[in-house]
Amino acid sequence: MRRALIVGINYYEHGRPLYGCVDDAHAVKAILERHGDGSVNFDCVVYTGTGPTDRVDRGDLKDRVEELFIHDAEVALFYFAGHGHIEASGGYLLACDSRRGDEGISLAEVLTFANASPAKNKVIILDSCHSGIAGTKPGDDNVATVAEGVTVLTASTAQQYATEENGHGVFTTLFVDALHGGAANLTGDVTPGSVYAHIDQSLGAWEQRPVFRTNVKQFVSLRKVQSPISIADLRRLKDFFSSPGDEFPLDPTFEPEMKGRDEGMPDPVPENTRTFAMLQKYNRLNLLVPVGASHMWNAAMESRGCRLTPLGQHYHRLVSKNRI
Repeated sequence: MRRALIVGINYYEHGRPLYGCVDDAHAVKAILERHGDGSVNFDCVVYTGTGPTDRVDRGDLKDRVEELFIHDAEVALFYFAGHGHIEASGGYLLACDSRRGDEGISLAEVLTFANASPAKNKVIILDSCHSGIAGTKPGDDNVATVAEGVTVLTASTAQQYATEENGHGVFTTLFVDALHGGAANLTGDVTPGSVYAHIDQSLGAWEQRPVFRTNVKQFVSLRKVQSPISIADLRRLKDFFSSPGDEFPLDPTFEPEMKGRDEGMPDPVPENTRTFAMLQKYNRLNLLVPVGASHMWNAAMESRGCRLTPLGQHYHRLVSKNRI
């Protein structure tokens, strides 16, 4: 079971309205409920606050978060987009009926529910101001209170505001892009760690900074997308490189094109050109680079070679250990 509670609140009875949170919630639901191939991923429940007759009040929000985390599941994911508040007692997520900051659901409560949950993986995604305080002890940002199996990813630090742009939260736009495949690895998995890396690299030093806290032994895949290379082809790394530090020798027989050959150069050999096509695929995925040449074509025509990049060596080790 993979369960997701998705909340987006634009309407605040006693405060300033927001404009992109409800759309963001629906965008997150749309990307989470199916894998890239259309198969079922998360069983999503969406609650939105759009106006006086469509609202998420504090009691309802607290009950729904508790309900999410009380059940055993492979993954229990909570996403919130709306107003956040911080004061000496900690951080809060504000509901439609919140009259003041501390009348929201406290982040300490959310973490308490998650920390006590029997679910194997608990993931909390917060696109709200000051959300970076989540997972820390009130009054001490340096003390984490994240239990094993819990991951927290927030739009901004405890001191920052979460911004909207073009009708959507900047953080959620990047989050959805990451789930679409921008943060996928070569096997097509999108993990919380890769999502954070994608968002972190997309925001500059002067912009809101995402916060990532986790206490897991292994990242869970949040979504599976089409991988840029088949698993069978990825496993062939071992066929060409017996060890990660090896260099694969090339010569003109590997290049299928006749154009550009000097007189006396040997003709292409079909078996070698098939191998070269695979090596070029690895090159396009940054798994290997030519040695002493600017392009793979030059490496072949000049009888040089190619070697694995650090990324290629990483996947070579995974293949060698039967981890792929």
